[in-house]
Amino acid sequence: MKKPFIHALIIAALSAALSTPAFAMDTPKPEPKDPDKKDVQLEQARAAIAREDWTGAQSLLRDIVVRQPQNADAHNLYAYSMRKGPAPQMDLVFRHYNEALRIDPQHRAAREYLGEAYLMTGNVAKAKDLLAELDRLCKAGCVEQAELKRSISNFERQHAAK
Repeated sequence: MKKPFIHALIIAALSAALSTPAFAMDTPKPEPKDPDKKDVQLEQARAAIAREDWTGAQSLLRDIVVRQPQNADAHNLYAYSMRKGPAPQMDLVFRHYNEALRIDPQHRAAREYLGEAYLMTGNVAKAKDLLAELDRLCKAGCVEQAELKRSISNFERQHAAK
């Protein structure tokens, strides 16, 4: 009697986790106690990313980075939207991921995405260094660690075939 219930819970949890990849892009923060303090522009940028509106997200995030230069999530999401958009300027992508990590050295999403950016430039060694850092940060495992490991594996498999 308990097994079907447990299986249903596991399936529901997996479905929820797999159906919302756009929200794994940054380190979630607790909801502010005062809803008026919530950064509406950052929420709009996250929504633009979820729609894959890279240009719209970049515009919003560029403004946030100027207004809040110490916001690690804004730097991370700005770099992410540039990397995913057409013709990414990788020097800017690297600059903003590194700024996110300077501000918040524990920012797991920035480490994952910086590793994926290195893969875009063919630098597997740097991506593996970032995976090793995630291994240290995520002793019990985390989504960012698993995703970067998968990205490295896919990259190596694709390039081994050539």
